Amino acid sequence: MPRLKIDNIAIDVPEGTTVLKAALSMGIQIPSMCYLEGCSNHPTCMVCMVRNNSNQQMLPSCATLATEGMDLASNDPEVFEARKEAIELLLSDHVGDCEAPCRVACPAYMDIPKMNRFIAKGEFDEALKVVKEEIALPGILGHICSAPCEKVCRRKDVDQAVSICLLKRISADEEEFFYLPIKKKNSGKKVAVIGSGPAGLAAAYHLVKDGHACEVFEQENRLGGSLIESLKNGELPENILTKEIEILKQFGLVFHTDKKIDKENWEQIKSDFNAVIIATGSVTEIGEELGLKTANAGVWINSDTFATEQTGIFATGSAIRVQKMAVKAVAMGKECAWSVDEFLRNGEGKATRRAFNSRFGTLRKEELSEYLKESVSDVRVEAKSVKGFTKEEAMQEAARCLHCDCRKVDNCKLRICADTHNADRRRFVFGERNSAVKYFDHESIVYEPEKCIKCGLCIEIAERHQEKTGLTNIGRGFTVKVAVPFHQSINKALTIAAKECAAACPTGALSLRSN
Repeated sequence: MPRLKIDNIAIDVPEGTTVLKAALSMGIQIPSMCYLEGCSNHPTCMVCMVRNNSNQQMLPSCATLATEGMDLASNDPEVFEARKEAIELLLSDHVGDCEAPCRVACPAYMDIPKMNRFIAKGEFDEALKVVKEEIALPGILGHICSAPCEKVCRRKDVDQAVSICLLKRISADEEEFFYLPIKKKNSGKKVAVIGSGPAGLAAAYHLVKDGHACEVFEQENRLGGSLIESLKNGELPENILTKEIEILKQFGLVFHTDKKIDKENWEQIKSDFNAVIIATGSVTEIGEELGLKTANAGVWINSDTFATEQTGIFATGSAIRVQKMAVKAVAMGKECAWSVDEFLRNGEGKATRRAFNSRFGTLRKEELSEYLKESVSDVRVEAKSVKGFTKEEAMQEAARCLHCDCRKVDNCKLRICADTHNADRRRFVFGERNSAVKYFDHESIVYEPEKCIKCGLCIEIAERHQEKTGLTNIGRGFTVKVAVPFHQSINKALTIAAKECAAACPTGALSLRSN
């Protein structure tokens, strides 16, 4: 049994053991993309590299056998940088978005394409569950959101943007259904939210969802804060505001009206709660009265964590700076809640961080037809009622979505590795990118070759299942592509192994149609 060292820890392993498996047996996690248990190890991605300390050579751990006396490094800055460079090289010709442009543009980061797919199938209850993961007040925003998502919708390149705001509205306006998310285990912690506008309500909602008790204090005799102005100018129906607040009450929020917070009761509030969020709108005067540092006509905060200079006191929404977009206020409330949750659990606020997102830019003319393959050619649906879409209209409109997001957005190994290594997706991008292509002629999978990293796993799996046609590498060098030989369709190439190939694919190149 050869004896080797990895990160100065010695281990004996059976003859024929790869370095990757040796490391795994020691509890050392080495990232890999082209490796799959049961398949041949053909190192193509080079993400699993380790360094041989005897000669400083970088080795692919998935294909390198452990030998007597090896001394390897798997976790130091040089190895990390080598892996990062390998990931950035893979990203250099990766034509695909992780998240759709509409979701990236949404201040609240709502999963719009997923909502659209549920609505297109008539599953409005499931659509609302998706919305409520990120948005506390979907019914309200369905009427007054300025819809920045629609401004970047790729459907505009074909005809007109998808009516995302109206689709969000109908998911929340269904009279026979409302949804209360599952709460995390009760933390035993209490938070006071000062102000019942969109930022305050959103912060309270997400804190309750995270398992904390939350009480909202409003100095006026009714709830809503700046939303009351939307009632007065006719943008927001009274019954929608009433319904949303009633849902929040059923979810567990406690409300106090006619409760002004001033220097007389401020100390009591701070002592009664584990954290306090100031969400009262423009508060320069009140902030100074409560002893809070102010800046630029609002409460001063750490811009990453929403924390004021006083421990346990946070501020959000127009309390920091005037917010004209309700959806932005709702998003800020959610981000503040994230930080407060971290403070309550770990003693310090934390900035919201989004995962790595690959973006390839504007669709070319020749790519429009590729994206229309999983959409419909219908023009934008115009609601016949001032109340918004009927169910039938909503289903028809939602079907216009181009499904710009990746089908493996949560389990793409390339995205996970890029995120872990803080990769720069444009570091090695030179010249014109390839055009996106989508093959939909298979009943259960989709093939997008410009997301392929040429790992060869699908080729081997198809061969193992004795597919008559299968897949193969076509071309040489940088032009090589995984494709079906003899110009056959992928439907004929993969008659048995399609789903297994899709599961093995480390990116979204091969994926299930249903995703």
